[in-house]
Amino acid sequence: MALEMKVPSPGESITEVEIAQWLVEDGDYVEKDQAIAEVDSDKATLELPAEASGIITLKAEEGDAVAVGEVVCLIDTDAAKPDGGNSAPAKAEEKKEEAPAPVEPSAPTKTETYATGTASPAAKKVLAEKGVDASQVKGTGRDGRITKADAIEANPSMGTPGLGSRGESRKKLSMLRRKVAERLVSVKNETAMLTTFNEVDMQPIFNLRKQYKEAFKSKHGVSLGFMSFFTLACVRALKMYPSVNSMIDGKEMLSFDFQDISIAVSGPKGLMVPVIRNAENLSFRGVESEVKRLAIRARDGQITVDEMTGGTFTITNGGVFGSMLSTPIINPPQSAILGMHNIVERPIVRDGQIVVAPIMYIALSYDHRIIDGKESVGFLVAVKEALENPEELLMDNNISKALEM
Repeated sequence: MALEMKVPSPGESITEVEIAQWLVEDGDYVEKDQAIAEVDSDKATLELPAEASGIITLKAEEGDAVAVGEVVCLIDTDAAKPDGGNSAPAKAEEKKEEAPAPVEPSAPTKTETYATGTASPAAKKVLAEKGVDASQVKGTGRDGRITKADAIEANPSMGTPGLGSRGESRKKLSMLRRKVAERLVSVKNETAMLTTFNEVDMQPIFNLRKQYKEAFKSKHGVSLGFMSFFTLACVRALKMYPSVNSMIDGKEMLSFDFQDISIAVSGPKGLMVPVIRNAENLSFRGVESEVKRLAIRARDGQITVDEMTGGTFTITNGGVFGSMLSTPIINPPQSAILGMHNIVERPIVRDGQIVVAPIMYIALSYDHRIIDGKESVGFLVAVKEALENPEELLMDNNISKALEM
């Protein structure tokens, strides 16, 4: 019996997916629940498992866009499993020895001389160093040959290709990447986006991590990173400035009494933004554990649509790639995003003295339609204050309890 495998719905409002990669070949024997394909939706990349065991016949090509419910392959459930392998046996092809082609007598080789218009050895060396093709140079030597003086005076033409490689390649964008592109352009066109900046002295966090990092990891199995400090600092600031934790819904402003923090991470298919649910209820250990879990799922391509839907505020860290400063783009339909950057030792004034400190520039991009300048700047200052005084503002002056030591 031939079982028709149809594209399942990967989530609400998704009507079409793209076959990103077949993990099996036409005619292979597949086991039930074996991953047979990776499919891209406009929100995530998901694996398609086989619904039964049998010989598979593919009905769609890689790169094809297929509707939800469309048949993409057939599985012959009556077919027996081949012996000693997972795939259908390949047909052996006999190799026939071909008689060697007769060797034709070679034509006499024409020997070029300088008199035929070629460049002298010295001229060739100069032209090669300058990246100039000899055919583009007019020689002034005897019978039109190119002299060293000609080569020295030759200049590469702006419209003439040089001697280096000029290859190019073309690759179709995945459905996820195309959707991200559409959303980013939409945000730029449809919001009144503005960015405000500040700087953070990271020395207090450095001191805490140096003192407690090893004990924290030994007890909880996760590292005490920067993300927990930034997430909890944002949770505190969002409570102080609720408009930053809001979004526009038609003619209304929708505000939330919870903080679902989206964390931008780089995955194999591009940018993923999984959500830490109810971050306001999490401790340092809780945030670090959730960040690690979501990052692993994104890296392994296991993240689901539900895990990337519904955040109220986003944090993105360009510092891991070396970014000093940026203007992050809002993650719609949210109204604000915090950008973290690299940490660099810079001279600052502390208690009237010039000292060298680990400084991070931070940026808040926000939708000016519902967030005023006073609120955006106040929010960023609140984040800065919490990061520069974490023991008091994030740990309630009880480090051991906050870190569950």
